[in-house]
Amino acid sequence: MFNIKKLALPLAALIGSTLSIQAASTLYYGGDIVTMEGNTPQYVESMVTTDGKISFVGKLTEATKKYKDVSKKDLTGKTLFPGFVDAHAHFYAFGVQDIGANLLAEPDGKVKDIDDLISTLKEWAKGDDLNRTGWIYGMGYDDAMLEEGRHPTKEDLDRVSKDIPVMVIHISGHFCVLNSAGLKKAGITAESKDPKGGKIRREKDSQEPNGVLEELAAIPLMMKSVYPHGKENIKYFLRKSEATAMKFGITTAQEGRAMGNHEDMMMYAKEEGFKIDVISYLDYAMKNDVKGMTCAGPHTHPKTGETYERMKTPWVGQHYTNGYRVGGMKITLDGSPQGRTAWRTKAYLLPLDGQKQGYKGYPAFADEKELTDLYELAFRNNWQVLTHVNGDAAVDQMIRTMKVAAKKYGNDDRRSVLIHGQLMRMDQIDDLKKLNIIPSMYTMHTFYWGDWYKKIIGEKEAQLICPAKTFIDKGFNLTVHTDAPVALPNQMTIVDASVNRTSRSGTVMGADERITPYQAMQAITINSAYQSFEEKTKGSLKVGKIADLVMLDNNPLKVDKKKIKYIEVLETIKNGKTIYTKNK
Repeated sequence: MFNIKKLALPLAALIGSTLSIQAASTLYYGGDIVTMEGNTPQYVESMVTTDGKISFVGKLTEATKKYKDVSKKDLTGKTLFPGFVDAHAHFYAFGVQDIGANLLAEPDGKVKDIDDLISTLKEWAKGDDLNRTGWIYGMGYDDAMLEEGRHPTKEDLDRVSKDIPVMVIHISGHFCVLNSAGLKKAGITAESKDPKGGKIRREKDSQEPNGVLEELAAIPLMMKSVYPHGKENIKYFLRKSEATAMKFGITTAQEGRAMGNHEDMMMYAKEEGFKIDVISYLDYAMKNDVKGMTCAGPHTHPKTGETYERMKTPWVGQHYTNGYRVGGMKITLDGSPQGRTAWRTKAYLLPLDGQKQGYKGYPAFADEKELTDLYELAFRNNWQVLTHVNGDAAVDQMIRTMKVAAKKYGNDDRRSVLIHGQLMRMDQIDDLKKLNIIPSMYTMHTFYWGDWYKKIIGEKEAQLICPAKTFIDKGFNLTVHTDAPVALPNQMTIVDASVNRTSRSGTVMGADERITPYQAMQAITINSAYQSFEEKTKGSLKVGKIADLVMLDNNPLKVDKKKIKYIEVLETIKNGKTIYTKNK
């Protein structure tokens, strides 16, 4: 099914003849052109793209001499980078976030307390988008930032409406809250049992739901409810997703946990075609129910001699069909550290609501054999695996179970990815190295929740979240990500957080784990292209590579580091064609 092979196209096919080069070419010059080739910044005077590929990189005099019939693009002092390759986010939900009520705290929103949240939802409900889902909904509330210091409840949301279902989604994406009408629509009552890997919070001294849902009690319901239904609505949402990605310079986006929305994206690719490239990683629950798949017949594993059924599809592998492909499998082992559902070996200093002292979070897989079987399934089929882990106990579990599969089926060039890893221990890093893990760090936690971590895990341990510099020093291929829609998919924000590591209060969170601006830019270009097996075609400005480009209003390698977060995307270019221009 997910047969991952490196993409290697003949050079002649990528470059073409001299005559074809000189047709429909664009010459870029007049600004900083950063190639992202090598481990130090390399600048060139000019670059030429032809028929969607990079055909020249070098001196301007040589370019003008070689290319006579060419369109000229003067950068006027602006900066050109390779298009950004998203290392981890949830592309499908970009549109869901864009359309729903903005419940984020500053600087991305204006919600300070539950009254703000309620008034924002009421105002949103006056618009036309309510009819697209039948729910009043919003995304991004953060109990750590609300003045009340708690999640809203069904009673709070009943103030928005007692008749229309209301859902608000936590900034982590691991919790949601329903009003009474929403609970009724979802069929959640006092008799409802907690699902495996999730929790229905209850009223005090009662089994009556209070509206707050955790983890696997929340996530499938969110996707079923506020995600679009019907072909035209799906297209409407996905157009918004694309527009958001392009606005932030993303030319290759990731759907980091595809479920039923995989079918929606297949439909969109077939009927409209994506303007950017989108890679999906299917949730492990989809392993036996993937639409668009056909059986390739019996296959014998070269290492173990096992015979099993291999699956095939035009959507799986390195080839994009109308801008869409499936890259592999996503497995989630625990929850949210800021939401205190991440699984730790130490107790949280501030237990989750309703939990006693000594609470350590909890695993998604209480049955470890089930997880071992999943890794074996993935390794046997040569599927790339992205694993969500946050707490150190979850990291331990990943190492234990993945080791079994790696020993049995081999571990060469699998590019397995650890997603997040906020609360890992430093002693676990060497074990990750032995498994050839690619760490994808969510360094924006240093800003959004650095101050909160001091309260829930302690000052000393809070300094160790997202150990990006340590990973680089130990030779890992580091990537960084926004996990949007947890936060906006602004790549400059993640670069800023990786370089400065300052919290909302201005405190530096782990000074020794700060990385350079160039290392941060590598993490969203060439390194993230490598993570998705596309380093031969994307991630740097090199002859023969795809002409995926982003023009910035300033150079993150040269500006004051504190100003990186203010850099804006002026233009996004995919396959040599402009797909986004910032309105002046």
